[in-house]
Amino acid sequence: MSDKEKSQIEKQVSTRRTFLKNSGLTVGGLIIGGAVGSLFGRNPESDVKTEQTTHAQAANPNEALMFFYPDEYQTTMAAAERIFPKDELGPGAMELNAAIYIDHQLASQWGVNAKDYRLGPFYDPDPTQGQQIRILRKDLFRLGIKALDDYSNKKYQKKFIELEAKEQDEVLIAFEKGEANSLSGVPTSVFFKMLRNLTMEGVYADPMYGGNKEMLGWKMRKYPGTRMSYTKEIQSDKFVQLEPNNLQSHMGH
Repeated sequence: MSDKEKSQIEKQVSTRRTFLKNSGLTVGGLIIGGAVGSLFGRNPESDVKTEQTTHAQAANPNEALMFFYPDEYQTTMAAAERIFPKDELGPGAMELNAAIYIDHQLASQWGVNAKDYRLGPFYDPDPTQGQQIRILRKDLFRLGIKALDDYSNKKYQKKFIELEAKEQDEVLIAFEKGEANSLSGVPTSVFFKMLRNLTMEGVYADPMYGGNKEMLGWKMRKYPGTRMSYTKEIQSDKFVQLEPNNLQSHMGH
């Protein structure tokens, strides 16, 4: 390679580096400075980098939808909130991200009944037995969400999320009693039971599964979360109240 060619390459590399440095695109960010800008700022007078003390709060990647369409998510949030509503004791299912937990469960192997025996014959279960259904859980839930809107439109001429809290309760009670139309042959009471169970799991499960935001569900119960041991605490003569730990708390230990 000639000296002239080397000089041209070095010039191109230098120009590219200058562009990337000034544009803030070195880490893929379109906001001024990108991630680098959150760590350093420029003093316009001295052109010297100075460390910033404010950082944007990192978004929780577990809060992304994996199964629901936006309208289904909105309906699920509203229904879950009526099952576990916000009150003077603390937040409800909506604030605790129970619908995110439900979304992730339906998108998982659980949603497609991966570990269930699904061959016939199918019998009506005894009261002490679980329901054996012909359709997948994710499909049943999707049918149930649509049925909530259909029932609400028929009775109140509104979508479920547009109803008053009392009206939403009446719709859910009708589903719990199996009074609404069946879902591909499955009683609405089966869907309601799934909705209620998933809501409660979303309120109290470890935050790594998408719900129980900031461990607020545990904090309301004064539950200490997941801990390796209580060796020191059980030696105390007094009650020891512990701040909850989640599974992520053990990273690096």
